[in-house]
Order: sequence, then structure tokens, then C-alpha cells
Amino acid sequence: MSVQTASRTANTPLNQHQDPYPTRLARPLDMPWLKRQEAVVKGRDLDGPLGAAELDEFEDKGFLFEPDFLDAEEVEALREELAALLDRDDFRGEEFAVTEPHSQEIRSLFAVHFLSERLRRLTEDPRLTRRVAQILGGEAYVHQSRINYKPGFEGQGFAWHSDFETWHAEDGMPAMHAVSASIVLTENHAFNGPLMLIPGSHRVFVPCLGETPEAHHRQSLKRQRFGVPGREALSRLIRRGGIEAPTGAAGGLLLFDCNVLHGSNANMSPDPRSNVFFVFNRRDNACVAPYAAKAPRPDFLAHRPGSGWSP
Repeated sequence: MSVQTASRTANTPLNQHQDPYPTRLARPLDMPWLKRQEAVVKGRDLDGPLGAAELDEFEDKGFLFEPDFLDAEEVEALREELAALLDRDDFRGEEFAVTEPHSQEIRSLFAVHFLSERLRRLTEDPRLTRRVAQILGGEAYVHQSRINYKPGFEGQGFAWHSDFETWHAEDGMPAMHAVSASIVLTENHAFNGPLMLIPGSHRVFVPCLGETPEAHHRQSLKRQRFGVPGREALSRLIRRGGIEAPTGAAGGLLLFDCNVLHGSNANMSPDPRSNVFFVFNRRDNACVAPYAAKAPRPDFLAHRPGSGWSP
């Protein structure tokens, strides 16, 4: 099936523009994936903390891990902030507070830079924003923010996925001009469910099957079934690029491209794993109508430039 036919037979999106990245299809395409249209690193000419070798690594693999991005004092302050936010009983039961599938323990808290002044300031920290500018090549805004918490023994994993696939299909993000910044707040080791990434997978877009259900976010934030690549494409990409799981002490920074495929296993250890996560989207790439959903997701999941939010 051709790309044009796929677009017509998928669930009708609100966005009527021609879509270079069709997904949530009724039938698979004739090819396992589509070629990425956008450059990966767009701001090499900008001054910033990332050197040529680091930008090359990001371009090649789709991610870059920097240990010791924050010092111990800054990490401790963020841990205290995380604990205070997770202890808010008034957040439980709210849509922006996602609990584990089989318990009331919070696994993700969204829109945190609106809930915390400390985290809002972190989104504006030049150490972070200058790195983002070097990758995106233009002024950016926070598309999404969240805290992820994976408790010992209880924290469940996440299926392989590309964030861009969801942001494109359900939020209306037009192109691959976004980067995620994950700051590690507890040690990441092999047994507490560290993030796993497929190097090089950001260079292709893997369309997914199945029409987006109504209010899909209510289910997908706990366990994602739609927007998950097929096993054949995953197997080929993993055979080609392998799997990497950056590990290290608290305070590290993982920058990863919006389209790199990633996932995580369950936390099998007694040690919790937590991080604060910001998505920066270039302002000229602001979201429009969804490409493969009947309605956009709520504001706490997809912010617009200059918009506010409150619980």
C-alpha cells in the first residue's frame, strides 16, 4: 500500500495537510519504514556547551548522555521537590497524575514546570537551553514536562515507541524539530529499569497500525497498545543499531531526539528510578490539529507556545 493510500485509509485526522509521516494505519505500508525528512542537528553554527564530537554523536545515535550535568546539591534539591510533588494527596485521581496499572502509586506527574517554580526555572537554565538550541537550531518552548518515578519492585516498563509518532498523531506536531531532556535524579543501573534506546532508529519513521481510540491518553499513559512499532521493523532496527541503556549516577543528562525508538523494562530491584523530563519543541514547529486522532490530547500533555496551565 502506498503512502498516499495509507493516509486515505487511516482514521480521518483533523489536520488536512499532506502528511509525510502517516501512522495509525488500517493496513501496513509496502515498506517497513519511511525516511526521515528533517536534519537531526540544526544549530551547529550556534555557540554552546556541546562540542563537534558531541553533536556528531547525537546526530549518529539520536541521543547523548552527559554524566555530572548537575552537582550533588542541585540533585538533592530536585529530589526534595520530587518527593513533595509525589506526596500531594490532592493530585491523586487527577488526569495529570498517572498511577501504576495495578496500584495508586504515582508513576508520572505531568505539567510539572507549572506545578513547581524550581522546575520552571530549570526549563530556562542556560546550561539546558543552550544545548537545546544547538540541536534544534531555533527558539524552543516546552511542549511537555513530567516527573517519572519507577518504584523498587513495583515500577512497570514502557513498550518500544517513538515519542514523535504519538506527538504527531495525537498532538499535531508537524515535524521532527523536538528534543527531550531527561535529568537523572537517582542512580540508573542495569536492574532498575533504565531507559533503553535503539541507536540510529531516529533516521527513519516507523508507521504504526490501528485507529487511535477516543481519549487514548487515559489508557496509553499506563500501558501503550497503539503507536507501538511492529516486531519485524523493531527486529531489523535492533539488528542494525543494537540497544543501549545509559546508566550512571544521579545528576546525569540524557538528550534524545524526538523520533529515536526507546522503551524500558520493569524495575526488578529495590532501588527506585526517577527523573525529570522536559520536551523542547521549536517554536516554528508548534502543534496544529492532530494527524491521526479525532481530537487533540489535553493541555497538560501538550502545551502550546505562550500558553499557561493550572490543575
